[in-house]
Amino acid sequence: MSLIIEEKDLAKFIMVGDRVLVKPKNPAGKTQSGLYLPPTVQENEKVHSGYIVKVGPGYPIPAMTDEDEPWKENKDEVKYVPLQAQVGDLAIYLHKSGFEIEFNKEKYIILPHSAIMMIIRDEDLFK
Repeated sequence: MSLIIEEKDLAKFIMVGDRVLVKPKNPAGKTQSGLYLPPTVQENEKVHSGYIVKVGPGYPIPAMTDEDEPWKENKDEVKYVPLQAQVGDLAIYLHKSGFEIEFNKEKYIILPHSAIMMIIRDEDLFK
């Protein structure tokens, strides 16, 4: 099941917590020996790859309270443990862990950070 989003700008998307937005890389349409694969075979593969488009702030950490210090100002600032993934990385991920959305007639996957098995980072990829 996929969700079709009618928004105009991808920059307005805010990923929550440890979620990552991935644009899937086009899978190979044929095997090394030259046999063409139907789309159902490509979709049923357990591991896929794609480029990370958006990253959430990370894993939330509970706020530390100083209850024994009444003179201190009580702040409820949420702090996060940052994620290892960054925008532009190539992610190898478990396909079944994600949720598919369609935006501007392109397919994207929302994944938890734990579904990413490996990241390939190339600083010169988009230069």
